[in-house]
Amino acid sequence: MTTTHRTETIERTLRPWGWYETVSEVAGNKIKRIGVLPGQQLSLQKHHQRAEHWVVTQGTVRITLDDQVFELTQGQHCDIAVGQVHRLANLTTEPVEIVEVQFGAYLGEDDIVRLQDDYGRQ
Repeated sequence: MTTTHRTETIERTLRPWGWYETVSEVAGNKIKRIGVLPGQQLSLQKHHQRAEHWVVTQGTVRITLDDQVFELTQGQHCDIAVGQVHRLANLTTEPVEIVEVQFGAYLGEDDIVRLQDDYGRQ
């Protein structure tokens, strides 16, 4: 049996709350690794054109989905429907990571509608 290993350079995009890396992108879906620094959170947001699936790969995260707030730990996951208000937060003292899978006809970063943001972004 022959195994082939593919090595790519994946660019890390820094944000005030942490970072993300786009691991794969093809028509209709995109896969990202997202790291959230201790005490930081992403904006409260929604998307008009995409749904998301989050899997926690390291640590404990607090998830807001509409009016529900709950915690997920390593190996747990949640689904975010198109138009659903959501937020990912790290209330711990350790970094956390998730894998995000996006689904939809349009997956651009400009499909983020920020409803509340700690960093003054629109």
